[in-house]
This record gives sequence, structure tokens and C-alpha cells, in this order.
Amino acid sequence: MPQAVGRSRPWRDHRQVVEGIVYRYRTGIAWRDLPERFGPWQTVWKRHHRFASDGTWDRLLRLIQAEADAGGQLDWTVSVDSSIVRAHQHSATAKREDGARPSQHTRGGVE
Repeated sequence: MPQAVGRSRPWRDHRQVVEGIVYRYRTGIAWRDLPERFGPWQTVWKRHHRFASDGTWDRLLRLIQAEADAGGQLDWTVSVDSSIVRAHQHSATAKREDGARPSQHTRGGVE
């Protein structure tokens, strides 16, 4: 985890802040609605943003995955059911391989 460099105050406890981040994502609440036990919401948000920007979350994920994989705790089998995969709203107007836009195609097989 990053260390405080050139700061006037020491960092708030990482565990408390990370628990606040996890709580926020688990409940779906707004950052401003975090319970006070996690510290000021601005501190929690700033630490989350800093960790995302400097790659801390990515490094932690790789470390945890490597440890779990080495211990045989990961199953890398993936199954995707295309009936539940949603396309982005803007993909509906994307050009097709033949260069045509969706409005230039027939729908439902009827011409």
C-alpha cells in the first residue's frame, strides 16, 4: 500500500478505509452516506480514487489471484450465456461488417 510521503498528518488506518469502500460497494449507497465509523467519506473516496489511479487495486487483485491459484482454490472455467449479455446502448447504431447501418437491414426476415 502507498505510504504517506511529505504529509503533515498520518494516514487514516487502511483497514478502516478499505472496509468503508467495501461497505459502500456492497450496499450501493452514495459516498456521502457512509457511516461515520469508516471516517470522513471524503477520506474514503480519496483513498479509493488514489488506489485506483496508482494501480494498487490491480496489484492486490493479481496477488490474491496468484495465491489462490497456487493453492488450487481458483476454477478458471468460464461460461457465458449470450441470452443475458447486454449490448451497450450505442452499439445498436454501429456499422456492420458490410458497412450498412441497422436501419438499412430488414427486421424479422420480412422485406
